[in-house]
Amino acid sequence: MFEFKLPSLGADMDEGTLVEWKVKPGEAVHKGQVVAVVDTSKAAIDIEIWQDGTLQQVLVEPGTKVPVGTVLAMLLALDESPTAAAAPAPARQRVSPAARKKAKALGVDLAALKGSGPEGSVTLADIEPAAAASAAAPAPADNRPSDMRQAIAAAMSRSNREIPHYYLLETISLERAWHWLEQENTGRPITERLLMAVLQLKAVALTLKKYPEFNGVYQDGQFKPAAHAHIGVAIALRQGGLIAPALHDVDSKPLGQLMPELADLVKRCRAGSLRSSEMSDACITVTNLGDQGVEAVMGVIYPPQVALVGFGNVAKRPWVDASGGLCVVPTVTASLAADHRVSDGHRGALFLAELRECLQQPQDL
Repeated sequence: MFEFKLPSLGADMDEGTLVEWKVKPGEAVHKGQVVAVVDTSKAAIDIEIWQDGTLQQVLVEPGTKVPVGTVLAMLLALDESPTAAAAPAPARQRVSPAARKKAKALGVDLAALKGSGPEGSVTLADIEPAAAASAAAPAPADNRPSDMRQAIAAAMSRSNREIPHYYLLETISLERAWHWLEQENTGRPITERLLMAVLQLKAVALTLKKYPEFNGVYQDGQFKPAAHAHIGVAIALRQGGLIAPALHDVDSKPLGQLMPELADLVKRCRAGSLRSSEMSDACITVTNLGDQGVEAVMGVIYPPQVALVGFGNVAKRPWVDASGGLCVVPTVTASLAADHRVSDGHRGALFLAELRECLQQPQDL
Protein backbone atom coordinates (compact mmCIF):
# COMPACT_ATOMS: atom_id res chain seq x y z
CA MET A 1 0.00 0.00 0.00
CA PHE A 2 1.27 3.49 -0.75
CA GLU A 3 0.18 7.02 0.13
CA PHE A 4 -1.11 9.59 -2.34
CA LYS A 5 -0.16 13.01 -0.97
CA LEU A 6 -1.00 16.56 -1.98
CA PRO A 7 2.03 17.55 -4.10
CA SER A 8 3.73 20.92 -4.05
CA LEU A 9 2.73 22.72 -7.22
CA GLY A 10 5.25 25.52 -6.88
CA ALA A 11 7.47 27.29 -4.39
CA ASP A 12 4.61 29.59 -3.39
CA MET A 13 2.13 26.81 -2.55
CA ASP A 14 1.66 25.82 1.11
CA GLU A 15 -1.86 24.39 0.97
CA GLY A 16 -4.70 23.52 -1.36
CA THR A 17 -8.42 22.75 -1.27
CA LEU A 18 -9.57 19.40 -2.62
CA VAL A 19 -12.32 20.17 -5.12
CA GLU A 20 -13.17 16.79 -6.61
CA TRP A 21 -12.16 13.14 -6.80
CA LYS A 22 -12.08 11.81 -10.37
CA VAL A 23 -11.97 8.16 -9.22
CA LYS A 24 -13.76 6.09 -6.58
CA PRO A 25 -12.47 3.54 -4.05
CA GLY A 26 -11.93 0.22 -5.76
CA GLU A 27 -11.11 1.73 -9.16
CA ALA A 28 -7.78 1.02 -10.88
CA VAL A 29 -5.54 4.01 -11.66
CA HIS A 30 -2.64 4.34 -14.05
CA LYS A 31 0.50 6.46 -14.06
CA GLY A 32 -0.28 9.91 -15.47
CA GLN A 33 -4.04 9.63 -14.89
CA VAL A 34 -5.86 12.62 -13.38
CA VAL A 35 -7.37 11.41 -10.11
CA ALA A 36 -8.29 14.63 -8.30
CA VAL A 37 -8.76 18.38 -8.72
CA VAL A 38 -7.16 20.76 -6.21
CA ASP A 39 -7.76 24.50 -5.96
CA THR A 40 -4.65 26.57 -5.21
CA SER A 41 -4.27 30.32 -4.84
CA LYS A 42 -3.68 30.53 -8.61
CA ALA A 43 -5.87 27.94 -10.34
CA ALA A 44 -7.77 24.67 -10.14
CA ILE A 45 -5.18 21.99 -10.94
CA ASP A 46 -5.72 18.43 -12.20
CA ILE A 47 -3.61 16.16 -9.98
CA GLU A 48 -2.01 13.15 -11.64
CA ILE A 49 -1.03 9.84 -10.06
CA TRP A 50 2.53 8.63 -10.61
CA GLN A 51 2.16 4.91 -9.94
CA ASP A 52 -0.22 2.21 -11.14
CA GLY A 53 -2.51 0.77 -8.52
CA THR A 54 -6.02 0.68 -7.07
CA LEU A 55 -7.64 3.42 -4.98
CA GLN A 56 -8.23 1.78 -1.61
CA GLN A 57 -9.40 4.56 0.69
CA VAL A 58 -10.14 8.30 0.43
CA LEU A 59 -8.88 10.23 3.47
CA VAL A 60 -9.78 13.81 2.51
CA GLU A 61 -13.25 14.84 1.37
CA PRO A 62 -13.96 17.51 -1.28
CA GLY A 63 -14.12 21.01 0.18
CA THR A 64 -11.32 20.39 2.68
CA LYS A 65 -8.26 22.65 2.73
CA VAL A 66 -5.07 20.78 3.66
CA PRO A 67 -1.31 21.54 3.73
CA VAL A 68 1.09 20.30 1.06
CA GLY A 69 2.20 16.77 1.92
CA THR A 70 -1.13 15.72 3.44
CA VAL A 71 -2.09 12.13 2.63
CA LEU A 72 -5.20 12.39 0.43
CA ALA A 73 -5.78 8.69 -0.16
CA MET A 74 -4.30 5.20 0.21
CA LEU A 75 -3.69 3.01 -2.82
CA LEU A 76 -2.88 -0.63 -3.33
CA ALA A 77 0.03 -1.64 -5.52
CA LEU A 78 -0.81 -3.86 -8.48
CA ASP A 79 0.31 -7.03 -6.69
CA GLU A 80 -1.40 -6.25 -3.36
CA SER A 81 -4.69 -7.62 -2.08
CA PRO A 82 -7.02 -5.52 0.11
CA THR A 83 -6.71 -8.02 2.98
CA ALA A 84 -2.91 -8.00 3.01
CA ALA A 85 -2.80 -4.22 2.86
CA ALA A 86 -5.31 -3.56 5.62
CA ALA A 87 -3.85 -1.06 8.08
CA PRO A 88 -5.13 1.69 10.37
CA ALA A 89 -5.90 4.85 8.44
CA PRO A 90 -3.94 7.98 9.35
CA ALA A 91 -5.77 10.21 11.84
CA ARG A 92 -7.87 12.97 10.30
CA GLN A 93 -10.58 15.38 11.31
CA ARG A 94 -13.95 13.80 12.11
CA VAL A 95 -17.03 15.77 10.99
CA SER A 96 -20.64 14.66 11.24
CA PRO A 97 -22.62 14.81 7.97
CA ALA A 98 -25.03 17.36 9.43
CA ALA A 99 -22.16 19.55 10.60
CA ARG A 100 -20.46 19.37 7.22
CA LYS A 101 -23.68 20.44 5.45
CA LYS A 102 -24.27 23.31 7.88
CA ALA A 103 -20.65 24.49 7.61
CA LYS A 104 -20.92 24.63 3.83
CA ALA A 105 -24.15 26.63 4.01
CA LEU A 106 -22.68 29.16 6.48
CA GLY A 107 -19.21 29.37 4.94
CA VAL A 108 -17.41 27.98 8.00
CA ASP A 109 -13.87 26.64 7.52
CA LEU A 110 -13.94 23.17 9.11
CA ALA A 111 -10.16 22.90 9.15
CA ALA A 112 -10.01 25.82 11.61
CA LEU A 113 -12.41 24.21 14.12
CA LYS A 114 -11.65 22.14 17.18
CA GLY A 115 -14.54 19.76 17.68
CA SER A 116 -16.33 19.24 20.97
CA GLY A 117 -17.68 15.77 20.12
CA PRO A 118 -16.23 12.33 20.87
CA GLU A 119 -12.52 12.07 20.00
CA GLY A 120 -12.55 15.74 18.94
CA SER A 121 -15.17 15.32 16.22
CA VAL A 122 -16.92 18.42 14.87
CA THR A 123 -20.64 18.38 15.53
CA LEU A 124 -23.59 20.57 14.57
CA ALA A 125 -23.23 22.37 17.92
CA ASP A 126 -19.78 23.61 16.90
CA ILE A 127 -20.85 25.21 13.63
CA GLU A 128 -23.25 28.02 14.57
CA PRO A 129 -20.95 29.59 17.24
CA ALA A 130 -18.11 29.56 14.71
CA ALA A 131 -20.34 31.20 12.09
CA ALA A 132 -21.47 33.84 14.59
CA ALA A 133 -17.88 34.62 15.58
CA SER A 134 -16.93 34.98 11.94
CA ALA A 135 -19.86 37.33 11.28
CA ALA A 136 -18.91 39.49 14.26
CA ALA A 137 -15.33 39.89 13.10
CA PRO A 138 -14.55 43.14 11.26
CA ALA A 139 -14.65 42.85 7.50
CA PRO A 140 -11.24 42.93 5.85
CA ALA A 141 -10.19 46.10 4.06
CA ASP A 142 -11.15 46.23 0.40
CA ASN A 143 -7.54 46.87 -0.61
CA ARG A 144 -6.08 43.69 0.89
CA PRO A 145 -3.99 41.62 -1.54
CA SER A 146 -5.75 38.76 -3.31
CA ASP A 147 -4.63 35.17 -2.73
CA MET A 148 -2.92 35.32 -6.13
CA ARG A 149 -0.99 38.48 -5.20
CA GLN A 150 0.01 37.04 -1.83
CA ALA A 151 1.29 33.86 -3.49
CA ILE A 152 3.32 35.82 -6.05
CA ALA A 153 4.69 38.10 -3.34
CA ALA A 154 5.75 35.11 -1.23
CA ALA A 155 7.58 33.44 -4.13
CA MET A 156 9.31 36.64 -5.26
CA SER A 157 10.28 37.56 -1.68
CA ARG A 158 11.84 34.13 -1.27
CA SER A 159 13.64 34.52 -4.60
CA ASN A 160 15.16 37.87 -3.67
CA ARG A 161 16.05 36.59 -0.21
CA GLU A 162 17.68 33.30 -1.23
CA ILE A 163 18.98 33.68 -4.80
CA PRO A 164 22.05 35.82 -5.62
CA HIS A 165 20.85 37.11 -8.97
CA TYR A 166 22.97 38.46 -11.79
CA TYR A 167 21.63 39.94 -15.03
CA LEU A 168 22.83 40.11 -18.64
CA LEU A 169 21.29 41.67 -21.76
CA GLU A 170 21.85 41.01 -25.47
CA THR A 171 20.24 42.77 -28.44
CA ILE A 172 19.64 40.22 -31.21
CA SER A 173 18.91 40.78 -34.89
CA LEU A 174 15.78 38.90 -35.97
CA GLU A 175 16.07 39.76 -39.67
CA ARG A 176 16.66 36.16 -40.75
CA ALA A 177 14.10 34.75 -38.31
CA TRP A 178 11.52 37.32 -39.39
CA HIS A 179 11.90 36.58 -43.11
CA TRP A 180 11.97 32.82 -42.54
CA LEU A 181 8.80 33.07 -40.43
CA GLU A 182 7.00 35.04 -43.13
CA GLN A 183 7.92 32.48 -45.78
CA GLU A 184 7.04 29.52 -43.54
CA ASN A 185 3.62 30.94 -42.66
CA THR A 186 2.78 31.62 -46.33
CA GLY A 187 2.12 27.93 -46.89
CA ARG A 188 0.24 27.39 -43.62
CA PRO A 189 -3.47 27.86 -42.82
CA ILE A 190 -4.14 30.81 -40.52
CA THR A 191 -4.89 28.44 -37.62
CA GLU A 192 -1.47 26.77 -37.98
CA ARG A 193 0.78 29.79 -38.40
CA LEU A 194 3.83 30.12 -36.19
CA LEU A 195 4.55 33.03 -33.84
CA MET A 196 7.97 34.47 -33.06
CA ALA A 197 7.41 33.40 -29.44
CA VAL A 198 7.60 29.72 -30.37
CA LEU A 199 10.90 30.24 -32.21
CA GLN A 200 12.28 31.95 -29.11
CA LEU A 201 11.18 29.07 -26.86
CA LYS A 202 12.77 26.48 -29.15
CA ALA A 203 15.99 28.52 -29.35
CA VAL A 204 16.17 28.66 -25.54
CA ALA A 205 15.61 24.89 -25.32
CA LEU A 206 18.40 24.13 -27.80
CA THR A 207 20.76 26.54 -26.03
CA LEU A 208 20.16 24.69 -22.76
CA LYS A 209 21.68 21.57 -24.33
CA LYS A 210 25.05 23.33 -24.53
CA TYR A 211 24.68 25.15 -21.21
CA PRO A 212 22.83 22.72 -18.91
CA GLU A 213 23.72 24.63 -15.74
CA PHE A 214 20.80 26.94 -16.49
CA ASN A 215 18.30 24.07 -16.74
CA GLY A 216 17.48 22.63 -13.32
CA VAL A 217 16.68 23.45 -9.70
CA TYR A 218 18.65 24.34 -6.59
CA GLN A 219 17.48 22.18 -3.70
CA ASP A 220 19.00 20.84 -0.48
CA GLY A 221 22.10 22.98 -0.95
CA GLN A 222 22.98 21.71 -4.43
CA PHE A 223 22.13 22.12 -8.09
CA LYS A 224 20.09 19.32 -9.63
CA PRO A 225 20.22 19.40 -13.45
CA ALA A 226 17.10 18.55 -15.43
CA ALA A 227 17.10 15.74 -17.97
CA HIS A 228 14.67 17.51 -20.32
CA ALA A 229 13.86 21.07 -21.40
CA HIS A 230 10.55 21.62 -19.60
CA ILE A 231 10.17 25.38 -20.01
CA GLY A 232 7.87 27.44 -17.82
CA VAL A 233 5.93 29.95 -19.92
CA ALA A 234 4.91 33.11 -18.05
CA ILE A 235 1.22 33.74 -18.81
CA ALA A 236 -0.77 36.76 -17.64
CA LEU A 237 -4.25 35.91 -16.36
CA ARG A 238 -7.24 38.01 -17.39
CA GLN A 239 -8.36 38.42 -13.77
CA GLY A 240 -4.88 39.63 -12.84
CA GLY A 241 -1.74 37.84 -11.73
CA LEU A 242 0.76 35.59 -13.43
CA ILE A 243 1.35 31.86 -13.71
CA ALA A 244 4.16 29.92 -15.45
CA PRO A 245 3.16 26.34 -16.32
CA ALA A 246 5.59 24.05 -18.12
CA LEU A 247 5.65 23.31 -21.82
CA HIS A 248 7.22 19.84 -21.88
CA ASP A 249 10.16 18.57 -23.97
CA VAL A 250 10.53 21.77 -25.97
CA ASP A 251 13.98 20.75 -27.25
CA SER A 252 12.75 17.58 -28.98
CA LYS A 253 9.52 18.81 -30.62
CA PRO A 254 9.16 20.46 -34.05
CA LEU A 255 7.80 23.99 -34.23
CA GLY A 256 4.61 22.73 -35.87
CA GLN A 257 3.87 20.68 -32.74
CA LEU A 258 5.00 23.28 -30.20
CA MET A 259 2.77 26.05 -31.61
CA PRO A 260 -0.60 24.33 -30.95
CA GLU A 261 0.70 22.99 -27.62
CA LEU A 262 1.65 26.53 -26.57
CA ALA A 263 -1.74 27.89 -27.67
CA ASP A 264 -3.52 25.11 -25.77
CA LEU A 265 -1.44 25.75 -22.64
CA VAL A 266 -2.33 29.45 -22.68
CA LYS A 267 -6.02 28.67 -23.24
CA ARG A 268 -6.21 26.10 -20.43
CA CYS A 269 -4.18 28.32 -18.09
CA ARG A 270 -6.64 31.19 -18.47
CA ALA A 271 -9.56 28.79 -18.09
CA GLY A 272 -8.06 27.43 -14.86
CA SER A 273 -7.51 23.90 -16.20
CA LEU A 274 -3.90 22.79 -15.71
CA ARG A 275 -2.22 19.54 -14.71
CA SER A 276 -0.02 19.11 -11.66
CA SER A 277 2.95 18.13 -13.86
CA GLU A 278 2.62 21.41 -15.74
CA MET A 279 2.80 23.30 -12.45
CA SER A 280 5.75 21.43 -10.97
CA ASP A 281 8.01 20.31 -13.86
CA ALA A 282 9.40 23.62 -15.15
CA CYS A 283 13.17 23.93 -14.73
CA ILE A 284 13.61 27.37 -16.34
CA THR A 285 11.09 30.12 -17.13
CA VAL A 286 10.74 32.27 -20.25
CA THR A 287 8.80 35.52 -20.02
CA ASN A 288 7.86 37.48 -23.11
CA LEU A 289 6.49 41.00 -22.67
CA GLY A 290 7.04 42.04 -26.27
CA ASP A 291 3.34 42.45 -26.99
CA GLN A 292 3.22 45.02 -24.17
CA GLY A 293 5.79 47.20 -25.92
CA VAL A 294 8.46 46.60 -23.28
CA GLU A 295 12.02 46.88 -24.63
CA ALA A 296 13.68 44.60 -22.04
CA VAL A 297 12.66 42.38 -19.12
CA MET A 298 14.70 42.09 -15.90
CA GLY A 299 12.98 39.05 -14.39
CA VAL A 300 13.02 37.52 -10.94
CA ILE A 301 13.94 33.83 -10.86
CA TYR A 302 11.14 31.51 -9.77
CA PRO A 303 12.59 29.28 -7.02
CA PRO A 304 13.84 26.58 -6.96
CA GLN A 305 14.76 27.27 -10.62
CA VAL A 306 18.14 28.89 -11.31
CA ALA A 307 17.47 30.99 -14.41
CA LEU A 308 14.89 33.06 -16.25
CA VAL A 309 15.08 34.28 -19.87
CA GLY A 310 13.18 37.38 -20.92
CA PHE A 311 12.31 38.79 -24.33
CA GLY A 312 11.22 42.36 -24.99
CA ASN A 313 9.34 43.71 -27.98
CA VAL A 314 10.40 43.05 -31.56
CA ALA A 315 11.06 46.48 -33.08
CA LYS A 316 12.92 47.89 -36.07
CA ARG A 317 16.14 49.55 -34.99
CA PRO A 318 19.35 50.84 -36.64
CA TRP A 319 21.86 48.02 -37.16
CA VAL A 320 25.38 47.66 -38.48
CA ASP A 321 25.55 44.59 -40.72
CA ALA A 322 28.49 42.23 -41.27
CA SER A 323 29.90 44.42 -44.04
CA GLY A 324 29.85 47.52 -41.84
CA GLY A 325 26.85 49.06 -43.54
CA LEU A 326 24.06 50.77 -41.63
CA CYS A 327 20.56 49.34 -42.05
CA VAL A 328 17.28 48.96 -40.21
CA VAL A 329 16.32 45.47 -39.01
CA PRO A 330 13.86 43.90 -36.53
CA THR A 331 15.61 43.22 -33.24
CA VAL A 332 14.78 41.94 -29.77
CA THR A 333 16.51 42.44 -26.43
CA ALA A 334 17.00 39.10 -24.67
CA SER A 335 17.82 39.05 -20.96
CA LEU A 336 19.14 36.40 -18.62
CA ALA A 337 18.56 36.38 -14.88
CA ALA A 338 20.70 33.63 -13.33
CA ASP A 339 21.70 32.20 -9.95
CA HIS A 340 25.32 32.93 -8.95
CA ARG A 341 25.39 29.77 -6.81
CA VAL A 342 25.28 27.71 -10.01
CA SER A 343 26.78 29.85 -12.80
CA ASP A 344 28.68 33.06 -13.36
CA GLY A 345 28.58 35.97 -15.79
CA HIS A 346 31.06 34.36 -18.19
CA ARG A 347 28.83 31.31 -18.72
CA GLY A 348 25.78 33.52 -18.83
CA ALA A 349 27.32 35.59 -21.63
CA LEU A 350 28.09 32.43 -23.58
CA PHE A 351 24.49 31.30 -23.07
CA LEU A 352 23.12 34.52 -24.58
CA ALA A 353 25.64 34.37 -27.44
CA GLU A 354 24.50 30.82 -28.28
CA LEU A 355 20.85 31.91 -28.06
CA ARG A 356 21.65 34.71 -30.53
CA GLU A 357 23.26 32.25 -32.95
CA CYS A 358 20.29 29.86 -32.73
CA LEU A 359 17.96 32.66 -33.80
CA GLN A 360 20.20 33.38 -36.80
CA GLN A 361 19.48 29.85 -38.10
CA PRO A 362 15.66 29.60 -37.87
CA GLN A 363 15.54 26.75 -40.39
CA ASP A 364 17.42 24.56 -37.89
CA LEU A 365 14.91 25.14 -35.11
